[in-house]
Amino acid sequence: MAGQIILALAILVTLHELGHFAAARMFGIKVEKFYLFFDAWGFKLFSFKKGDTEYGIGWLPLGGYVKIAGMVDESMDSEQLKKAPESWEFRSKPAWQRLIVMIGGVTVNLVLGIFIFIMSTWYYGEEKLPVDKVKYGIHAQDVGKSIGLKDGDMVTGVNGIKAKYIDELKKPSVFLNEGNYYNVTRNGEDLKIMLPNDILDKISDKKNLLFDWLMPCEVDSVLADKPAFKAGLKKGDKIIGLNDTGITYYHQFSERVVNYSGKKTKIQVLRGVDTVNLTATIDKEGKLGFAPVLYYENDIETFKYSLGSSIPLGTKKSFEALGDNITGMKKLVSGKLDPRKSVQGPIGIATMFGATWEWQRFWALTALLSLILAFMNLLPIPALDGGHVVFLIVEMIIRRPLSDKFMQVMQVIGMVILLSLMVFAFGNDIYKIIAK
Repeated sequence: MAGQIILALAILVTLHELGHFAAARMFGIKVEKFYLFFDAWGFKLFSFKKGDTEYGIGWLPLGGYVKIAGMVDESMDSEQLKKAPESWEFRSKPAWQRLIVMIGGVTVNLVLGIFIFIMSTWYYGEEKLPVDKVKYGIHAQDVGKSIGLKDGDMVTGVNGIKAKYIDELKKPSVFLNEGNYYNVTRNGEDLKIMLPNDILDKISDKKNLLFDWLMPCEVDSVLADKPAFKAGLKKGDKIIGLNDTGITYYHQFSERVVNYSGKKTKIQVLRGVDTVNLTATIDKEGKLGFAPVLYYENDIETFKYSLGSSIPLGTKKSFEALGDNITGMKKLVSGKLDPRKSVQGPIGIATMFGATWEWQRFWALTALLSLILAFMNLLPIPALDGGHVVFLIVEMIIRRPLSDKFMQVMQVIGMVILLSLMVFAFGNDIYKIIAK
């Protein structure tokens, strides 16, 4: 987890700051520092100087920065501002040039996110499970049951629109937009299952989705020297009972077998047309020791795209992801989402990457984070790029620069806001770990 989040941040922060750096140098503005991660209190892991710029890596992996000469930034270097502006300073340049410098990082993050979406679509393609292949229906999880879903339901669409593939039922927009409902077929009857406005909070809180898929408890392989092997369980067997309690689906088996940890247990198996009774001592972890047949695995359709067709498709995906996050932010600000459940800091983001390094997932999350970083940096909060953009637009309207004193005060206010948000995000992550 740590390796993936650090690499993702290194890519995103370096390229974001490179956007500011390149724009500043294009207009002849001196850049004094270019740092990946923060060299807080003067401590740094590595640095060197080339030309007028010191390049380095700080010890605090929470971002990075470029120190642009003559600009009021997080360094709060007021001594430089007391002197008359030099031609190579940020403050001596026209407002339109300074505006381009400020949006340079956001522009790079937006382009990077779109680029990764396009290249991932081209390289990995897509895998989709058709809705009509899920012949056993759904297994309703706790949140699903709370809104009226039941085991065996056939979820066929959203808002009256029939879904062709399963991913259409689980798009973020399904949970973000209000008034949505699932089309469900239950025992031949067509139903509407409404999704409550706080459904996203419920999913975030429970750390699961509304449902997964029912599948029979059929043995695919038996692990050597495990209870299943010792009991004589074989590939192709279907487990239909534990201690004379009937079992139809795999989730029923996995939920019940843990109750027999370390105990001798009777297992009823359907082998061909014959019913076979076996006895096994379940291990202390509540495991029998077999891998189930993953139904629907062979029904997944794989799509491969040319580079040309990946460009519009990847671009569409990136703007859909960006739109979903903007919608989520609006709901958060309006109080329709609980920030304790929806806001994640670096620790929470690291858990999204997971402990197993999967490049497809890594690039998908990195692209998403790049788009989120672009959006968040455009928020009109002092100390963020968006705050500077607002002040520059005001300057262009009133035709005079805002005072350095005003800019310094706003910078402090912005830093207090950002630090408060960071403390909340870290505290929230830690609380979730402790609560779990």
